[in-house]
Amino acid sequence: MGDPCESSLAASDDQASGNEVKERCWDQREALPGEPQCVICGRYGEYICDETDDDICSLECKETLLYRLQKSRPIPTQAPLVKLPATDECYYVEDGNNRPRPQCPTNYQTELLRERLEIFVRGDSIPEPILSFGSCDLPQKLVQNLEATGYEMPTPVQMQAIPTALIGQSILVSAQTGSGKTCSYLVPIVCRCIKIKNNPQKPLALVLTPTRELCIQVEEQAKLLGKGLPFKTALVVGGDAMAGQVYRIKQGVSMIVGTPGRLIDMLIKHDVELDSISILVLDEVDCMVEQGFYEQVMQIFQALSQPQVLMYSATISKQVEKVANSLARDIAYISVGRPNKPSESVKQILIWVESKKKKQKLFDILTSKQHFKPPVVVFVGSRLGADLLSEAITVETGIKALSIHGEKPMKDRRDILRSFLVGEVNVVVATGVLGRGVDLLSVKQVIVFDIPNSIKEYVHQIGRASRMGESGTAMVFVNDENKKLFPELIEILKSSGAAIPRELSNSRYVLSSLSGGKIQRKRKHGF
Repeated sequence: MGDPCESSLAASDDQASGNEVKERCWDQREALPGEPQCVICGRYGEYICDETDDDICSLECKETLLYRLQKSRPIPTQAPLVKLPATDECYYVEDGNNRPRPQCPTNYQTELLRERLEIFVRGDSIPEPILSFGSCDLPQKLVQNLEATGYEMPTPVQMQAIPTALIGQSILVSAQTGSGKTCSYLVPIVCRCIKIKNNPQKPLALVLTPTRELCIQVEEQAKLLGKGLPFKTALVVGGDAMAGQVYRIKQGVSMIVGTPGRLIDMLIKHDVELDSISILVLDEVDCMVEQGFYEQVMQIFQALSQPQVLMYSATISKQVEKVANSLARDIAYISVGRPNKPSESVKQILIWVESKKKKQKLFDILTSKQHFKPPVVVFVGSRLGADLLSEAITVETGIKALSIHGEKPMKDRRDILRSFLVGEVNVVVATGVLGRGVDLLSVKQVIVFDIPNSIKEYVHQIGRASRMGESGTAMVFVNDENKKLFPELIEILKSSGAAIPRELSNSRYVLSSLSGGKIQRKRKHGF
């Protein structure tokens, strides 16, 4: 095989003749460090405008540049301004040897980009990250839907996962909560489904998640990305009539989104075939593996015919890696950010408060103009606790609060989430059902009333206060009842620069655990 950059040079020679000059701004990739930037939009300045000698990325931006140039000149008449045509009067930037610059970044540039974005990869033939959705040959309507949904450019996990999935590679992806993982697997799914013509339409993609709420969120986002395209979805979760779900699948869909238990129930009771599935997604795979879904996932996998497997989670364990290797060969590993760490945009505030005083402390926060930042999610450890605490908040503070947990009917849970997201309810008291993957875009404050038993669940819960890099606050109640988590909790706090309560750092349990019993030695190091 030849040098890919030489291939790119040959392609550039063809393009320089005017055949493939970028027409639209979004067709152009983002500029890499040291490359010329478009004077209009800042993307890769692949061309020079012949009239102004400015770097530009496309005919569209040249049109804008010429229009601005005309507008800045004196106009002798009152004739209306018009955009000047920009046909093919762009030419490629050339270096001193009169050779077009190669379009592909060097290995050094790729590694530099990954380092800056904290993208870590392991495996063979992993493509370079994309810097715009238009640079990986997506259908134009899909790119438009992405922009309409609010994605101006890919997030780091999307930059690496989308091109890797598009070439058919199975992947295991680790990225922080709120980093855009859902979109990074939905884009390749939508792209493949609309390119493959199958009649009658059989499902080509299957997405499994551990909770009904996450399934609903995934399907809603898929509908937005597939709007106006030959792309239909089916939701297979408990709480809705199975007959209707089976009927929709048999009418023809591109993608099924469901929970493992409900899908197996459907396969057993109804004649639903999955032999056409070519992409299997396991979202929050660590949750499914570690909380009893493993056998169900394997049962479903065995009903498929060697699909491409895309696995996603905020946390990756050795057990998850072992499962991943059993599901796919030559899997590629992609990690973005610091694995198993909360987002840096979440400000963690730990409050040492005894159990009997936690309710009053919560009421104080909710009635404080300084500390109450609605809408707020309060995480508790039990369903009964969620019901009782939400009622107490409403009675004691006058703030409308509702509870949400697995025992509530599906319709009630949907109505509560809808009321919360549109601002009709300012406080939701939830069990861990909201801690994994549910996209609460409006949440800026999380209060962890009961710390979960696992540090992974803690990371997921406080991550609800940070979506797509937006800053938020997580207020966490802690006392001696949580002492088993103290060592890991302190490491999390130290890594994110958060303050450590004096009671926590002076806990004999922490000192003994971290020093192997040598408490005095640890005290000398600042404990």
